[in-house]
This record gives sequence, C-alpha cells and structure tokens, in this order.
Amino acid sequence: MNPFQKRSSDELKELLSNVKTIAVIGCSSNPNRTSYHIAEYLMSAGFTIYPVNPNESEVLGRQSYPSLDDLPENISIDLIDIFRNKRYVDEVVEEIISWSKDRGEKPVIWTQLDVSTDSAKELAEKNGFKYVENRCVMVEHR
Repeated sequence: MNPFQKRSSDELKELLSNVKTIAVIGCSSNPNRTSYHIAEYLMSAGFTIYPVNPNESEVLGRQSYPSLDDLPENISIDLIDIFRNKRYVDEVVEEIISWSKDRGEKPVIWTQLDVSTDSAKELAEKNGFKYVENRCVMVEHR
C-alpha cells in the first residue's frame, strides 16, 4: 500500500514543507484551466514552478518546457504535479522514471483529483517513488 494514499492532511503538509520546486505537467496558460489556478497559487505560496507542456511557450510568466527532458540540468525538482487525463498518466509516470534515472533525482509524484490509475501507482512505487494520488496539492498545502 502506498504510504501517502492514506496519510492525513497534516502528513501531506509536512511532505510539502520539504518541497521548493515543482514541475507541473500539463500546466496551461488558459486562466480557465485548473492547472493554471493551482500553479498560480503555488507560485504565490513561494514555490518555484516549472510548467511542462509541449503546447505552451510560457505560463504565468515562466518558460514552459515541452517535456521533463527539456528542463535545464541545473534545475532540481522536488515534486512533479500531474494535470493530464488519466489515460495518459501511465505514460507520464514512465517518462518521470526515465528522466529520474538520467538525472539521479526522485521527486514526489503527485496526481491531482481523478488523474491516477492503479497501474501508474504500482509502476511509481515499484521504482521507489513517493506517490500521492487523487489529492489536490493546493488544498493540501492550504
């Protein structure tokens, strides 16, 4: 069982207290999208946000990267927040695992509400990642 799935909000807040940098996969420049609002909130709360979306060049004044592999090597990521349709989340977790092996980093993988799949969770945990599923990072941080 994933230790973060059943954690209390206080335990998730503690986890977030160690996070400084967040890659937001699927971050949109459309102010009507949830990913935009949550990224905006996270920035206002002091986190450094790295939007990852091949369809965006900039989000909230921050350069957007087409993929995790395009992030500069001098950037360390503490948490990856996934805003993709759940049919893509397994592929995203595979990308995170591959990127992690190349970079030597193991960020927390966080899936927003109704984004996770059992197979993505299993893949992440099998590869030693902390995995938070179906929780809103903004709600948990507040």
